[in-house]
Amino acid sequence: MTSTYVQHAHIPWTEDDQRAVTTARVLAMDAVQEAGHGHPGTAVSLAPAAHLIFRRFLRHDPADPRWRGRDRFVLSCGHSSLTLYIQLYLAGYPLTLDDLRAYRKRGSLTPAHPEWGHTPGVETTTGPLGQGIATAVGMAMGARRERGLLDPDAPEGTSPFDHRVFVLCSDGDIQEGISAEAGSFAGHQRLGNLVVVYDDNRISIEGSTDLATSEDVGARYEAYGWHVQRVGLAADGDIDVSALSRALEEAAAETTRPSIVLMRSIISWPVPGAQNTAKSHGSALGADAVRAAKSVLGVNPDTAFDVSADLHDRLTSAARAAGSAAHREWDAAFDAWARGNPDGRALLDRLTAKGLPAAFEDARPVFAADTQVATRKAFGRALNAAAAELPELWGGSSDLGDSNNTTVEGSSSFLPASSAQPGADPAGRTVHWGIREHFMAAAMNGIALSGLSRPYGGTFLVFSDYMRPAVRLAALMKLPTLYVWTHDSIGLGEDGPTHQPVEHLASLRAIPGLDIVRPGDANETAVALWKVLGAAGSAGPTGFSLSRQDLPVFPDGTDGFGSAAEAVRGGYVRYEAPVADPSAGPADPDVVVIATGSEVQLAVAAARALAADGIRARVVSMPCREWFDAQDAAYRDSVIPPTVRRRIAVEAGVGQGWYDLIGLDGRSIGVQEFGASASAAELYEHFGLTADAVASAARELMGR
Repeated sequence: MTSTYVQHAHIPWTEDDQRAVTTARVLAMDAVQEAGHGHPGTAVSLAPAAHLIFRRFLRHDPADPRWRGRDRFVLSCGHSSLTLYIQLYLAGYPLTLDDLRAYRKRGSLTPAHPEWGHTPGVETTTGPLGQGIATAVGMAMGARRERGLLDPDAPEGTSPFDHRVFVLCSDGDIQEGISAEAGSFAGHQRLGNLVVVYDDNRISIEGSTDLATSEDVGARYEAYGWHVQRVGLAADGDIDVSALSRALEEAAAETTRPSIVLMRSIISWPVPGAQNTAKSHGSALGADAVRAAKSVLGVNPDTAFDVSADLHDRLTSAARAAGSAAHREWDAAFDAWARGNPDGRALLDRLTAKGLPAAFEDARPVFAADTQVATRKAFGRALNAAAAELPELWGGSSDLGDSNNTTVEGSSSFLPASSAQPGADPAGRTVHWGIREHFMAAAMNGIALSGLSRPYGGTFLVFSDYMRPAVRLAALMKLPTLYVWTHDSIGLGEDGPTHQPVEHLASLRAIPGLDIVRPGDANETAVALWKVLGAAGSAGPTGFSLSRQDLPVFPDGTDGFGSAAEAVRGGYVRYEAPVADPSAGPADPDVVVIATGSEVQLAVAAARALAADGIRARVVSMPCREWFDAQDAAYRDSVIPPTVRRRIAVEAGVGQGWYDLIGLDGRSIGVQEFGASASAAELYEHFGLTADAVASAARELMGR
């Protein structure tokens, strides 16, 4: 493979650099051509920028992709995944030329969009536009918080826990609304460890971006408080590598503000006939265009995936040597820190091992029976108790802290040192997310990806819709994010149908890998939170659905009540009326009533009324369908006997998610329409969510 050597005055730019860029461009064309589909144009044009970032600015070690001292690189324009895969291949990560040939094929390490945990060197799953840049803001937040926990007194830039987050994003990322939320928050927080390169190629699938937008992106980010630079095209129409290098040097030196570089590019440069075309964004260039491009680049047009072994060896050797040197330097700094900070080292070791403090298990609050406590308030008490033992647990609410009960008492606020707000702390525990639910969820993903933090974020359940794309990605990545969704039913009352979630529980339960917990009383709430945070916790994200209204705290293990400790199984026998003759031994109930959250009390009241009629009703509290479904069949059958076909599900929401449990003979009592504006008591009566309605349904099933 040959190419024309271009000298860049500002930076050392060898012939190997030029050949590496040419190789990256050709591999991007070949991989999409081999697959028959993909996004070649951006990957072809971005090759010089990606090479520059990986070779001169990104601190990384191909031999250890999870090295804690590395910088993070986020390809927010995930459709251009080859931009990242090819840099990883040329740097010596465990990717091969065969992996590039297998681009977009089943089981390959090179899926259409980068997937975290699947491909070494990929820092987060991207694809939905805007998610990457918002997740990167969370990464920058997490770095600041964790540095403050582990090495708070080190001067800027001297701690082994200092690192930068580099982002490569596109017009699509900038247009998505989540980027506005993320940009505003990052500027307010003055996240100086964040550097974004915006690929301003002005092309989208439908054509020129002038069709949809005319804003001044640089002015927008200047208004957010970012450090903004602009890099134009080189004289030949390529990316101006020398100017980009200068801009990145300035961005790296700017530590008091996030930085964005508006980098002009021409999509598909230098492919004849494809430059500045919408088609090249998302379609294979075609054999003729690829041959023409290779001729322009000085490459044999009759070859494909032709990589010089000598060049590849030199590139990987150089990248590995640089990574090894950086790693050794970091190791020395880390060892010095560890010797001087034994408590910090012990904390880091525990967090890395996902261990728990010895006192954690006994710190769970216990609520007295026969009191009245809203589960949102019970969660707040449990959260505070957990936070006292777990410094890695931090977060806040989207401007609803007092309603969501997400504020840890006495904690400082996550705010830059320049903030005039009382209690401001760059490593503070309480995050004031503002009214930015979508960004909050994406940033939580970025925080969780470090592996050292347990982030949480709160809002009303009805606004989980604003969070859903990022929640879905958390489930896809199996991240331990914690969502605190309160005001979870028509029980919130007079705010009316716009604020009353009806379809949300069913919709969220439909996301694979997301656990939804709707506890029936205060003790179930605490038990469930301890399960989530504990050693046997969920493998992915968890959402708590919590009541605004007070609920009775049930007796624990007495008077026919089961123990709330069984909530860890997801479903258990919460109440069953005692039999008249205990010596007769156990017998199946006449009817099983399955309930969640605020409706468990209705089921218990109905069971007591039915007992007076000689009908034995079993109340199954089902705080988490996902946990219950994960139990073995013997346990599930012991809770809901297969021989008992008279089953009723009671939940203040649509009933479509319960029919697999209640069967064709069962009944679902819920809310099948939008709510209304009235008191909680009036609404429950109006929609037929009452103990009498449950008891009547049971009598009908019994033929009475």
